Amino acid sequence: MSQNQSDIFEKMRAGGIVRNDDPQMPKAWKVVARTIKLSAALNVSTDITQTRNRLSEIIGSQIDRSTIIFVPFYTNFGQHIQIGKNVFINHACSFLDMGGITIEDDVQIGPRVNLVTENHPVNPSARKDLDLKSILIKRNVWIGAGATILPGVTIGENSIVAAGALVNKDVAANTIVGGVPAKVIRLIEVEL
Repeated sequence: MSQNQSDIFEKMRAGGIVRNDDPQMPKAWKVVARTIKLSAALNVSTDITQTRNRLSEIIGSQIDRSTIIFVPFYTNFGQHIQIGKNVFINHACSFLDMGGITIEDDVQIGPRVNLVTENHPVNPSARKDLDLKSILIKRNVWIGAGATILPGVTIGENSIVAAGALVNKDVAANTIVGGVPAKVIRLIEVEL
């Protein structure tokens, strides 16, 4: 099956340009509509278990009991999010996941963090198309309050993203980054 004939969800996960006039885009907008509806219930959850169960319904897989998510939590699609074990996600995070977001085990995410896998072409005639690239947050990462991770970025194992950082490039393992755009602050010495 060629790229033009493949399923819209496969195209989204593969990354790159997905045209707004793709004949399968209504399938994607149907998922968005479902996610909007389910998000209303998610964001009035009254305990951690209820939050975890409602977000599991949105993403389409059961989130491990060791993971804690605080509401409000925002996502526009939901079905391209994977969350590992022993993850903590604080209040008011926003995951735009059409391009795919993977969060490995033992990750801590501060409040108001944005993970954005979606962009748009510069050319005005194609501006409504999507330019998708996945985000990968490796094991034991800590992302500080208000940080933004842009499309296509991998945050390496054990790294720290400082509060308010704008990360537009991959972060190597065992590294602290901060600023706008994020730059290396220092390396982390890992004790064996």
